[in-house]
Amino acid sequence: MIPKDRAVTSTPTLQVRLRAITFEADTIIHLEFVNMASGQPLPAFSAGAHIDLHLPTPNGLLVRSYSLLNDPRETHRYCIGVNRDAQSRGGSRHVHDVLRVGQVLAISPPRNHFPLDENAPFNVFIAGGIGITPMLAMIARSQALGIPWRLHYAARTHQHAGFLTTLAAYHGQPGADVALYFDHEPCGQMLDLERVVGSLPDGAHVYCCGPLPMLQAYERATTALPTARVHREYFAAKDAAATEGGFTVELARSRKTLVVPPGKTILDCLIDIQVEPPFSCREGVCGTCEVRVLEGTPDHRDLVLSDAEHAINDRMMVCCSGAKSPKLVLDI
Repeated sequence: MIPKDRAVTSTPTLQVRLRAITFEADTIIHLEFVNMASGQPLPAFSAGAHIDLHLPTPNGLLVRSYSLLNDPRETHRYCIGVNRDAQSRGGSRHVHDVLRVGQVLAISPPRNHFPLDENAPFNVFIAGGIGITPMLAMIARSQALGIPWRLHYAARTHQHAGFLTTLAAYHGQPGADVALYFDHEPCGQMLDLERVVGSLPDGAHVYCCGPLPMLQAYERATTALPTARVHREYFAAKDAAATEGGFTVELARSRKTLVVPPGKTILDCLIDIQVEPPFSCREGVCGTCEVRVLEGTPDHRDLVLSDAEHAINDRMMVCCSGAKSPKLVLDI
């Protein structure tokens, strides 16, 4: 949540109307948004993309990222799934309790940090809980491209698993395979990631999105695979933000210099002087606050850039990353 006394940098947004809310599971709802200009298309998106919802509240503006789950060929709507998270910082609770059909919201244009490789010979998707949402768009795209795919979807019970009706529609279609795992049901089966990865078809690309323990197990299971074939998206940080401080940040375009003290992130300091970039999650998982690094070595804590991209050190997420060098020069 952004306190009232902190300005949010102006960013391009779209006005959309909430056309439908559908119950999907015990804690999951499906929301459909359409263009305010009736009949007009929305900006195109690719499988794996997300949008930011701008949610006005009495305590300030909440900005939260959600994956687009519908077929990317659909230009008339954006669809997202929102789980009511017991650890919610306010976003999912607001969506469930406050949003109503007919409301108008501002959203960001789609961005994609979890793209589908459309040249793969085979796709394997691994999802846990609400992590199914980006996979649904990827499945639709794979089907459209004629790329065979297999989904491994894990949830505690059938009642906790969203979009089962959507997945059931693929039954019997060429190249489609869905495996479900419900480990809290009698005779339920747990998802064995080592087995799944060990039985990948030749050249297959593998994608994973779900809770932190699943993603950590997935990263261990895929260490021997070529990195170009391994893809993942986090919904929450796995490392604490860099708040050690003790370095200088020079803002090249703003012609300002600031010292980051212990206990604060770079973003905190930028907000204090009202020159912050757009930001959303504050955990390094959405990529909204990415800025170019012109000089210095960042201490990367994000889960958006790859290891290879981290090594280049030409960009960083200022919400969570710090500095390994005494000074950073940023293109802000």
